[in-house]
Amino acid sequence: MNSAAGKNTRIARGWKSYALGAATVAALLASTACEPGAAEDSDGAQPSDRPSATSSAKPGGGSGDVGAVAACTQEDLAVSATKESPDDEGARHLLLTVQNAGDKKCNVYHHPWVEIGDAQAPTPVIKDSSPDPGKPMTLAPGEEAHAALLVAGGARDEYEATTISLTLHGNEVGSTAGEPIDVPMPVATLYADDGQLVTYWTTASGAALDFIMSK
Repeated sequence: MNSAAGKNTRIARGWKSYALGAATVAALLASTACEPGAAEDSDGAQPSDRPSATSSAKPGGGSGDVGAVAACTQEDLAVSATKESPDDEGARHLLLTVQNAGDKKCNVYHHPWVEIGDAQAPTPVIKDSSPDPGKPMTLAPGEEAHAALLVAGGARDEYEATTISLTLHGNEVGSTAGEPIDVPMPVATLYADDGQLVTYWTTASGAALDFIMSK
């Protein structure tokens, strides 16, 4: 009897030790799972989200070359206006040209603000005439940019004009760079109307004129 009772006591103690050991292991596993570095990094990023050593930052939207070039002003440029055809007595189709007369590159933006004579507002621009919307045109010394000007489109309210003024756009749409420039007149008097139009700047004079020659 005593021998059987002792054996039973040892078995009970063995099961108790096994249960305690299992509980200890479970507690250790639970503790490890809760540590910050186990399932995620200490900064909260999942391991798959962390950039690899070979990742590189994407370049921004700006261009360092463009940013280093100043906007052209009236002090940098020589300005002219020529008739598309010498036989065009009314001078309805003009080519406005600006040439970088300085010793550094400069940018012209968008289109010129043009006022013919005593116009109440700048000449409207042909929206689809931009060769590269939003991109400045960089002129090296001696290089030119062109804009075509339709003086009269056959609309109403014709008036005489003896001056053309041109104001350069700044980087932002609606901004200006410098003061208005008096453009030398190709004829003594222009006969303008409210159908006048101007194109965006381009380096291709023929491309600019194509937008107004059919008007």
